[in-house]
Amino acid sequence: MNAPTSRFPNRFILAFSTFLFLIFIGTSGYHWLEGMSFIDALYMTVITISTVGFGEVRALSPLGRIFTIALILGGGGLAAFSISVTADFIMSGEWRGYWERRRRFQMLSNLSEHVIVCGFGRVGRHVSDELSAEKVPFIVVDTDPEEVTHAQKYGYLAITGNAANENLLRQIGIERARAMVAAVNSDAENVFITLTARSLNPDIFIVARVNYEDSEEKLLRAGANRAMMPYHISGKRMVTMLVRPSVADFLDEIAHTSGLEFLLEEVIVEPTSSLAGKTISEAQLRERLGITVLACRNEEGIFDTHLGPTTLLKPGGQLIVLGTRDQLREMMEIAKGD
Repeated sequence: MNAPTSRFPNRFILAFSTFLFLIFIGTSGYHWLEGMSFIDALYMTVITISTVGFGEVRALSPLGRIFTIALILGGGGLAAFSISVTADFIMSGEWRGYWERRRRFQMLSNLSEHVIVCGFGRVGRHVSDELSAEKVPFIVVDTDPEEVTHAQKYGYLAITGNAANENLLRQIGIERARAMVAAVNSDAENVFITLTARSLNPDIFIVARVNYEDSEEKLLRAGANRAMMPYHISGKRMVTMLVRPSVADFLDEIAHTSGLEFLLEEVIVEPTSSLAGKTISEAQLRERLGITVLACRNEEGIFDTHLGPTTLLKPGGQLIVLGTRDQLREMMEIAKGD
């Protein structure tokens, strides 16, 4: 990852290097021209360049005076250059952009276990809103600077660029990311983004947007874990509202945490957890935590909803549970174990 650049640090380095060069030239000059010791020569150089001009070691020869005049002119020019650079940096407002880039660079460096949202259109915007509500760290990538500015106005971390570019993905920590949402408008672009991301991070979980049904299989072959058609999902959702409106309202409240206190969550029972190897009756999740286990995923990856008191909570098993936020937080801690 490359650090942000600015003309001011480069000019400052140039001015500082010139200052050291003048110190070297002045010290060497007084030593050879006037036969001064190193300390005396250095002292004369500093008071001359700084234009203080008092406490000369001794009277100078004509050649020494000419040399001193040259040093004074060099020091004055250096001071004028430094003042000009600083004034330009402050008056132009460049410092704001520079420190903003420094801040964003630091934030990108610290990103870990985050989600990369590719595209800040209608789908990407809603994805970002939901991730923000869930307090999941994420970064938005879009080729349109206006969309990036829009995302930043919401307070989201966003960067302009092509999400299919390997260098950009490395810059935003693709190796440390937990998931990616490929939500640009083009199915072809989503395929390229998925292919690139999968090659850089084989373990990342990728959800891709699909506009056309024949693109779904291509995205899955490209490496997407899930391919979703927004219009297909919207159609199902509308029919559910028409046919079973109360059920739709209940599921909407649970899924979006906007009213009811209960939430749905997926929980992995780690081998070190006290729950591993126990039945649902022995675990007493409802009695102890108020948690309801709705389903568990079996070895074939299929959810089993026919649960009973004797259902075994296997190590590494995945559960779908229902409870309040506090209950689920305690459940997650117990499921993690030591």
